[in-house]
Amino acid sequence: MKARTPIKIAIVGGGCAALTTAFELTRPEQRGRYEVTVYQMGWRLGGKGASGRGASGRIEEHGLHLWMGYYDNAFHLMRECYREMGRDPRVSPMADWTDAFKPDPHVGVMDRGARGWQRLMSEFPPSAGLPGDPYKPGEQFTLSGYLVRGIQLLYTLLVTSQSSAAANERPANRKSRGHAKAESLAIDVASLLKYGQLATLTAILQGVTYLESVIRVLPDFPKALALTLTEAVATGAQRLLQPLLDGDDESRCVWEIIDLVLACIRGAIMFGLTTHPMGLDAINEYDSREWLRLCGASERSLNSAFMRGLYDLAFAYVDGDPQRPSLAAGQGIRGSLRMFFGYRGALFWKMQAGMGDVVFAPLYEVLARRGVKFRFFHRLERVHLADPRTLAPGEKPFVTRLDFDVQATTRDGAEYQPLIDVKGLPCWPSLPDWKQLKSGERMAAESRQFESFWDRRREAAITLEVAKDFDFVVLGVSLGVIPHVCSDFIARDPRWRAMVENVRTTATQAFQVWLRDDLTGLGWDGPSGNVSAYAQPWATWANMSHLASAEQWTEAPGSIAYFCGVLPWPEPKDTSDSRAPMRAYDLVRRNAIDFLNGDVAGLWPAAQRADGSFRWHSLLDSQSSGASADEHRFDNQFWTANVNPSDRYVLSLPGTSKYRISPLDDTYDNLTITGDWTDGYNFGCVEAAVMSGRLAAHALSCFPPLEEIFGYDHP
Repeated sequence: MKARTPIKIAIVGGGCAALTTAFELTRPEQRGRYEVTVYQMGWRLGGKGASGRGASGRIEEHGLHLWMGYYDNAFHLMRECYREMGRDPRVSPMADWTDAFKPDPHVGVMDRGARGWQRLMSEFPPSAGLPGDPYKPGEQFTLSGYLVRGIQLLYTLLVTSQSSAAANERPANRKSRGHAKAESLAIDVASLLKYGQLATLTAILQGVTYLESVIRVLPDFPKALALTLTEAVATGAQRLLQPLLDGDDESRCVWEIIDLVLACIRGAIMFGLTTHPMGLDAINEYDSREWLRLCGASERSLNSAFMRGLYDLAFAYVDGDPQRPSLAAGQGIRGSLRMFFGYRGALFWKMQAGMGDVVFAPLYEVLARRGVKFRFFHRLERVHLADPRTLAPGEKPFVTRLDFDVQATTRDGAEYQPLIDVKGLPCWPSLPDWKQLKSGERMAAESRQFESFWDRRREAAITLEVAKDFDFVVLGVSLGVIPHVCSDFIARDPRWRAMVENVRTTATQAFQVWLRDDLTGLGWDGPSGNVSAYAQPWATWANMSHLASAEQWTEAPGSIAYFCGVLPWPEPKDTSDSRAPMRAYDLVRRNAIDFLNGDVAGLWPAAQRADGSFRWHSLLDSQSSGASADEHRFDNQFWTANVNPSDRYVLSLPGTSKYRISPLDDTYDNLTITGDWTDGYNFGCVEAAVMSGRLAAHALSCFPPLEEIFGYDHP
């Protein structure tokens, strides 16, 4: 029998979505049906999740990357990858996924009050299962299920906020009447509300218990009565906590959480979201704060640290301007519900090395072993569509050519070998291996910036042709790149034009510092920090001190800190302003130094000198250059300005989700798209990217089945 000719797939891009597509298309279940080649600009994979190893083997990231416990698709991918990689635990520091990811239950926000910055930290208890575990039928949460979890949280918060009263008034048996008929439940609720007010803790808790049952039987329960019950619980809870709100930060924060959860419940009832065919997407025309305000949330709660933290974690600021917060309500509420009520194992999971080391080196090794070819130093310049005049009646448009600039070639014509060894772990370097490259010494002297949008230097140009070099294209570049490489699509397809005009991106900034002091020496006396809602532009900080053991220091750092936030920086339109990236880097450097000399004291009060400035000598010098103990010592730390089109964060702005195009779209005969910017789970995160990659693989091969893509709930 004649062997079947493999279908040639050209995947452009090396981020999470693109590599997920490659992983799914080359599974053993595909029986060698696809011959996959990945084309990647520069020397490393990872996209916005790329990292590299610099001096002292230190990890240098594009930003802060924490994995959340609800990232089921992403963990499913990594668990399979590590299992297939089969590293020997006797010699490898990361043989299993449980070596590479460790649970972290702590999360906090910073709130500014009369006494300055106050830290509000929470430790989330372990939940059943592990992220990526298969779900049993009916086990995945629905919106109703998330709301029930929220109501159960309300009950707990009310009890703990009134602990002395709770000892006397807490109902002996708290049981949801979830299987009760709506008619009998309505009678009980009406009886509870007969006097118009829930005046005692016992009555309020009974109302919360009834509310849980009401959510379970919607839409059969009378809507007006459900809203009346919700309002009665809210009024009673506020009255109960009112004496403490102005003088007690903890009680105030408890009330803000209660108020926001009740607003979500009220909104779900008002808008009929639990049975709406679009689910939470039905409210994506609203901003998150706008929708919660419509649903009765107080201004105090809307301006709380929790809400600021939501926007900060999603970089949800138009044009990177902290004064212009904007986040689609459906996405904001969905992300919050999944984060707090859908996690498994732990709220956060921290990687035990760089994301490049933990995620992209294993994916590269497994895919290369499967036969995937990698063409590094290939920068996409243009995707060509067939001339419409050449299409037969009813024939779909298709990709005819892909133009690439070849940025570099190897000395001997062999495949570029991208990984280095750091303490027994395969890693990506922060710079290319110039010795492997033809004329590498010259390129190094010329400071070639292979990952820069503004560096257009090349060694050659090539064109791939349909049928000859590829059969199908998976376009896995970031949304910011689309206007520069897809002019045919934008000119001919109104949907693509609307997408690039309406789905916006923002630049981000990040810096990392390695310090001699541990957290206690810096003045932080709480649990390990994963903190948001802090002073702009550095709203988010994570303690990453555990990474010291994965690096190669002569003097080990006492602590490592990562900071990130948005950066007001316009989208680049062309490559003419070659000094733009340097100006952006200089701005981030200045922002970081000013922060360390100022606002960092709200986190680390012991990091200041007597004059109020930062103790610069506490920074470890990775270059061993003996830099003076002033702000110039910061120059041996790490910072980045993510202003390249490929690095900009894709925003989930109100009214824009409808403009996103799905990987399942079949407008083009031999093209699918993938990335966290495609329609699906419209958040810029690892989970969204992996879901998109799985959808792209399904579009080409009908595998994996849609029902096996966790959380995919769109028509």
